[in-house]
Amino acid sequence: MEMKKETLGIIRNEIARLKKVPNGFYQKRFEGINPDDIKTQADFESLPFTDKGNLRDAYPLGLAAVPDTEIVRIHSSSGTTGTPVIIPYTRKDVNDWAIMFRRCYEIAGITNKDRIHITPGYGLWTAGIGFQAGAELLGAMAIPMGPGNTDKQIKFMQDMRSTVLCATSSYALLLAEEIAKRGVKDSICLKKGVIGSERWGEKMRRRIANELGVELYDIYGLTEIYGPGIGISCDANDGMHMFDDYVYCEIIDSKTGKVLPDGEMGELVITTLQKEGAPLIRYRTHDLTRKLTGECPCGCKYPRIDVILGRTDDMVKVKGVNIFPGQIDDVLKEIPRASSEYQVMIDHFEGKDRLTLFVESAVPEDERFELEKEICAQFKARIGLIIVPKAVAIGDLPRSEKKSTRIYDNRY
Repeated sequence: MEMKKETLGIIRNEIARLKKVPNGFYQKRFEGINPDDIKTQADFESLPFTDKGNLRDAYPLGLAAVPDTEIVRIHSSSGTTGTPVIIPYTRKDVNDWAIMFRRCYEIAGITNKDRIHITPGYGLWTAGIGFQAGAELLGAMAIPMGPGNTDKQIKFMQDMRSTVLCATSSYALLLAEEIAKRGVKDSICLKKGVIGSERWGEKMRRRIANELGVELYDIYGLTEIYGPGIGISCDANDGMHMFDDYVYCEIIDSKTGKVLPDGEMGELVITTLQKEGAPLIRYRTHDLTRKLTGECPCGCKYPRIDVILGRTDDMVKVKGVNIFPGQIDDVLKEIPRASSEYQVMIDHFEGKDRLTLFVESAVPEDERFELEKEICAQFKARIGLIIVPKAVAIGDLPRSEKKSTRIYDNRY
């Protein structure tokens, strides 16, 4: 997809601005680069990438591209290891983020008559406050629950007659199971779910949708680029619309850095077009997806990317085979008796790598051996690896109020 001339102009002007920021992040990074020389898409694609390591090196406020007096808020990435990434926001950044979030709700068919039940966390993490700001701009009732306390969550869903659930897929599943277990589904008024923060497979999507009786929408974003709300899926359920007046997206080969043609799977790279506090040029998200071509059946004109397959840093190599969580989802999707819930344990046993795949299933214990054989055969046929399958009962694997950890690599 060709870069629009106006987009190239915006980026060129932005680089010129960033080079003037005293001791700024990009003043140093773009030393020797003349913005006037960036005249074509190829010129833009010759600019260096920005990665999370660069952002950590800028701690605490080295990313700021405006004076401190213009910074009204900071957010930080949700990672628990290493130096945090601090992202400063101006008033315009906060307002722009709310505008994009309102668009997300509107694309999902959510209106000011809805009551939006918000379970993602608040604080330094970008999730909860973004969902709330978009709801308030839309004019809908925001119910800012935050994570945890499932008893209270369900009580408020009933008493406040919440119509929209905002959550991670892991917590949405936990709530769905609890509502079913307590037999209170008839007193729940949910119609839609806006799910983000972690990738999830089609089987898990169907399960949550069926148990809660809702339509589900994938929302996309990351702390470094505003937060959730820079893109969302629609009723066509064919990828996610990205707001190209705020972000420019590329798909690259994660090994070579070469930009890939539309339709090819690779790593998503984002350039901000209007961000004041901490603009990012060619930021490597490490999320794996592809650009979708053609018009969306829903009629929305914003360009689309596919759902996220996984992350480049989520990949594990076992016996020379590269494996992503999305591939495991795809295998389990084709096995009717397997649930969406799984956990992978990788270890080194008797001199060899071993992958054990635990999968929840409702089949009786005396039928699990046949299911395990089927899982093993499908995994070998589709991914090319012999595994140790273990079928367990529904609910045996841990649930999370935030993000679920699916793969544990115990080899190192």
